[in-house]
Amino acid sequence: MLELESVRMEFPADSNIIVGQTHFIKSVEDLYEAVVNAVPQAKFGLAFNEASGPCLTRADGNDDDLQNAAVAMRRPWQRGMFLF
Repeated sequence: MLELESVRMEFPADSNIIVGQTHFIKSVEDLYEAVVNAVPQAKFGLAFNEASGPCLTRADGNDDDLQNAAVAMRRPWQRGMFLF
């Protein structure tokens, strides 16, 4: 049975957010390279939940506050290949 849940997402003021879903474990590294090459002056943070094994969180970015916000936003989903 499908169950929907509303989750409040908090992120720094004046920032944009992209929420996605992926099946490729290297997505964080690929997105990092894409953002840096497309907009070198962009400040960003990324976080990704693995869906199997120990369900690790992979995080990267060039701004600590945004990276920490991305990690905090993925917590309600602890696993499941969500990308913030």
